[in-house]
Amino acid sequence: MELKQNYVKLEIQEKVALVTMDHPPVNSLSPAVVDELDEVLRYLETQDQVLFVVLTGAGPKIFVAGADIKAMAGMNPEQAEQLAETGQRALNRLEDMAKLTICAINGLALGGGLELAMACDLRICADHAKMGQPEINLGIIPGFGGTQRLPRIIGSARALEMLLSGDPIDAQTAYAWGLVNHVTSAEELLPKAMGLAKTVASKAPVASALIHSSVAEGLTKPLHQGLRLEVQNFHKVFASEDKTEGITAFVEKRAAVWKGC
Repeated sequence: MELKQNYVKLEIQEKVALVTMDHPPVNSLSPAVVDELDEVLRYLETQDQVLFVVLTGAGPKIFVAGADIKAMAGMNPEQAEQLAETGQRALNRLEDMAKLTICAINGLALGGGLELAMACDLRICADHAKMGQPEINLGIIPGFGGTQRLPRIIGSARALEMLLSGDPIDAQTAYAWGLVNHVTSAEELLPKAMGLAKTVASKAPVASALIHSSVAEGLTKPLHQGLRLEVQNFHKVFASEDKTEGITAFVEKRAAVWKGC
């Protein structure tokens, strides 16, 4: 598959794919950008050597500052519905990836930008970043998953406050509310994200994959079904060579050599 990479750049470094949103001046999510993002994600689904995806924005101040408002201005309700469905399809693909996804929020993440970040497994932000869902200030609502993912991450009361006021929150508030995992300086943002990916890459591959799928799938189920899923995956991991190697290495007080099977 030949990728366009006009607005969404892809760089693969060993097991990590770096995806950069690059649509000046504010990296807005126009229909063309969303289509390119979906294309890149579909390509990455076929790349078995890539185990982690780091997503960031081009430039020092803006991650993604929302959808393309000018493109939305002339839309009728049917076109708006189509846009929301297209955006949600791409973000659902990101959320459903078997690979661990890490968002490095390098600046403003507003509207569709925050919705994009929330579709990732983990989020790290620069200390100057701000995040928000300001759609209500335009007389509309989020369409790329904001009303659904935000309350699932930070709780309904805080999510409603953000959604109904339209006010952004700063990096420290986002960290305190559990919206991001870490806050770093701008200079350390990408090294932190890549370092986190490499840390996870050093762990047992079979167990890592089963933990990831247990959490992702379990959150879609009632607790008792999620617990049953954990039992099933516990069974699977005990059938792996990595389990034997991990326990043997622990007893022998040496570093484990993972086989990924």
